[in-house]
Amino acid sequence: MPRSFTIRVPATSANIGPGFDVVGLSLYLHLTLTVSFDAASSDRIPKITYSGEGADEVPLDAYRNLTTRVALYVLRCNGIPNFPSGLVIHCDNEIPFGRGLGSSGAAVIAGVHLGNVLGELNLPVERLLDFALMVERHPDNVTAALVGGFVGSYLRELDQAAAEAASVPLSEVLPEYPPDAGEDWGLNPPPPPLGIGHYVRFEWSSSIKALAIIPRFELSTAKAREVLPQNYSRKDLVFNLQRLAVLTTALGRTPPDPELIYEAMKDRVHQPYRKTLIPGLPEVTSNITPATHPGLLGICLSGAGPTILALATGGFERIAEDAAAIFKTHGIEVDWKVLEIGGGSIVETTSLTENYA
Repeated sequence: MPRSFTIRVPATSANIGPGFDVVGLSLYLHLTLTVSFDAASSDRIPKITYSGEGADEVPLDAYRNLTTRVALYVLRCNGIPNFPSGLVIHCDNEIPFGRGLGSSGAAVIAGVHLGNVLGELNLPVERLLDFALMVERHPDNVTAALVGGFVGSYLRELDQAAAEAASVPLSEVLPEYPPDAGEDWGLNPPPPPLGIGHYVRFEWSSSIKALAIIPRFELSTAKAREVLPQNYSRKDLVFNLQRLAVLTTALGRTPPDPELIYEAMKDRVHQPYRKTLIPGLPEVTSNITPATHPGLLGICLSGAGPTILALATGGFERIAEDAAAIFKTHGIEVDWKVLEIGGGSIVETTSLTENYA
């Protein structure tokens, strides 16, 4: 095992309009773990420090922190009961929490990599994805965070035994450790079945950048899912399927076609139901168009929101300022960032770089 290494995982945007729970896009914001060992320490509980976004919210207890809990899950599923002694982890995070930019997915992928390196497991990327899907359960964010780029993914239909194994409660995969839990508590978590998720990476035009318009409030994915219906009309499903079939090719063409992409990024499955949670969403997605804002290609909710994702080749400042003005009429301030489309997660040691893109 290397005595020090770095794990870097990108932010992600899921759905991209019509691709609900199907497509994801990696963005050039990162969660970075710098991992080292204190040779003088025999303590098996990792020492964690944290800087950047969410630094005042993230638990620094290794048995409560999402990333280290995932790492321990990977280790224990592979017969390694505990962390190595003297483990020191510093997390630096650029990804805002609760904004629809994949902060939890990045933490999960970082944990999967951490367990893989600490256990010297050398797991293939497909197996890393299996572990991530046992925690995150939706493939769009974690797949994009793991392999990078513009990706489509699905959960494979499993046989009965594997389906039962993949659907165990999250509380069994990542149990809440009680204050008096010892090292041997929760030693035998349920391992993931093989081949839970599959993916394909689509082409992406290098001329397209992502503008993230980030309202200054958090929206949990759980709350954003609660407002979605259990059933949809055939008309609405066909609407989304038609646009998704076009979008996955249209975003790879150079030059990109604004008229084609703008229409293809429309949605009837999740955005209409989330507008009550995000004041200003309908106005932003309907009033900011390629005709009114040259350079814009398409605009949608990023993941569960509240961030708005605008794909564009130019005109970023005007798009952002006009969206900010709309949100301000609802009493909401925003921040915005122009982001390149990122690569996949990376594990670096002093002598080796493993790029999962």
